[in-house]
Amino acid sequence: MNNIIKDKLKTLTTKPGVYIMRDIDGVVIYVGKAKNLKNRVSPYFRNSPKPSKVQAMVENVADFDYFITMSEMDALALESNLIKKYQPFYNILLKDGKQFPYIKINLKDPFPKFEIVRRVKKDGAKYFGPYFAGLDAREILKTINAAFKIRTCSNKITETSIAKRECLNYSLCLCSAPCTKKISRMEYLNEIDRAINFLNGNDSEIEEILTQKMLNASNNENFESAILLRERLKMITKLKNRIVANLPKDVSKDVFAYVTDGLSGVITYMVVRGGKILGIISYPCIDAELEEGQTLFNFVSQYYHNMIIPNEIILSHEIASTDTLCQFLGKKINFISKPHGVNKSLLDMALENAKEYLEKHLEKDRLKYNNTLGAVKALKEKLNLKELPLRMECYDISNISGTNKVCSMVVFKNGEPSKKDYRKFKIKTVKGANDFASLEEALKRRLKRYNEQNGESFKEKPNLIIIDGGKGQLSSCYDILTSFKLENELQIISLAKRIEEVFHPLSSKPTLLKPGSAELKLLQRIRDEAHRFAITYHRNLRNSKMVKSELDNIPGVGPKKRDALIKTFGSSEVIAKLDVEMLETLPEISHSLAVTIHNYFINNPIKHTIEE
Repeated sequence: MNNIIKDKLKTLTTKPGVYIMRDIDGVVIYVGKAKNLKNRVSPYFRNSPKPSKVQAMVENVADFDYFITMSEMDALALESNLIKKYQPFYNILLKDGKQFPYIKINLKDPFPKFEIVRRVKKDGAKYFGPYFAGLDAREILKTINAAFKIRTCSNKITETSIAKRECLNYSLCLCSAPCTKKISRMEYLNEIDRAINFLNGNDSEIEEILTQKMLNASNNENFESAILLRERLKMITKLKNRIVANLPKDVSKDVFAYVTDGLSGVITYMVVRGGKILGIISYPCIDAELEEGQTLFNFVSQYYHNMIIPNEIILSHEIASTDTLCQFLGKKINFISKPHGVNKSLLDMALENAKEYLEKHLEKDRLKYNNTLGAVKALKEKLNLKELPLRMECYDISNISGTNKVCSMVVFKNGEPSKKDYRKFKIKTVKGANDFASLEEALKRRLKRYNEQNGESFKEKPNLIIIDGGKGQLSSCYDILTSFKLENELQIISLAKRIEEVFHPLSSKPTLLKPGSAELKLLQRIRDEAHRFAITYHRNLRNSKMVKSELDNIPGVGPKKRDALIKTFGSSEVIAKLDVEMLETLPEISHSLAVTIHNYFINNPIKHTIEE
């Protein structure tokens, strides 16, 4: 413990707030909230036994900051925002990416329909789910349609509107055609109620309906329909196999089980709806909390994003501040940490899944760490960098004989691609095939945006800039850093392809990283990704210009017809090979224009070029 930390520990308050742990490079490695800052932060730095994961984090702490809040609830909200902002390594990180699917129905519509959504809204609609781990929401909807003939179209149907004719689904006995009033609103809503009854956990009625339909189809020698209905019955069987014994069909609850070996941990989430286990999923996690119950608290507070929260949650560890958590989630929840009976059976099942995941996937997770953040730390050590290259940017040029010159900017964060931060440049001022000058132009534009703090990705500081090339390319780019007076703020290296030499700006001798090492593979991955991104952008730009320039030269082909041709047939190379009959299949293309286009490409064949 250094003097900075000792002095700050003396000034800690007993008020609620949020604390931030930083490493020697100033990088935020952990964010925590506290009802009492002094009581929460001080134990981290005492000479007392700690879990391995906590000790590993504390050994990397060089400084910490804290923010006082009005209440513990405010601290929880601030902690959540700071975790999303900094993405600290020792915090539980749940990405706001792909959500589990739900089945939604809005009963306010005159003729409602079921649909699959991934975000739960407070819109008065009913939601069923989430569905995952082997249960496909689309297959469940197909099963409902096969039994109850619920509409799937997006048409707006009212009690007075009448469509001209029924759709194909009506002919296939998959829709009752409320659009043409083949079924009354009362009859249709009755079918909706039966379908909702199925989604609530009652399988017997739908099983009887589908079984009878399958037998009828088989007796009528309609074997194709019989096979499809048999597949629907398999879905019913899969659902029935997930029934929890002694659990009422109207019961819904979630289960969270946490298992750790002291260094790594796993949280298993089990969702129970309508008396059935809809899914079980496990999440590896590293959370530098002193108490395991607090780790579960942190996980649950992040987890329920655009999801249905049940009235009852079973936990493997007791958590404090349940009232604060309920307030944060916006719902009164019964948290059970010492379950009995069927609840204990559910928790035991979740714990077994967590233990198995920890045993089988621990090595996989460690390998991922070694190839990402571990490689980043090794790179700092082997190249004697001033700070961890947590944000790495690599640039590459692509052109053919000096035409359509482009530059790619690829970004890796914590050793992994961050594709939302990728950027591409059209080279505007360089004439001919001059990669040096093209790279200089792109880098100048990037650094100008950084100084101006203009652009979402350009605002962030690159901890390491990587140039694909040798000493010459590096020197010219380093001169640009110097011209922006950023040579002491930003780090830059180049990677030469021949024997993978790493060049530094102020050293005449290159560094040779160990072949096959994680740090060299990381540099190779970002270099190859920059090359791929540049080639792809160059190819798309060239093809786009080729198609537009060729089609724009044809009399009678305006922007709308040109876009229709491109959308339907693709590239100009494909369009040039089409005959008149194929061209005039487009409603926008008349026979005479099809002849004109066909003759144009006969007289002006497209010249093919080989991309380097």
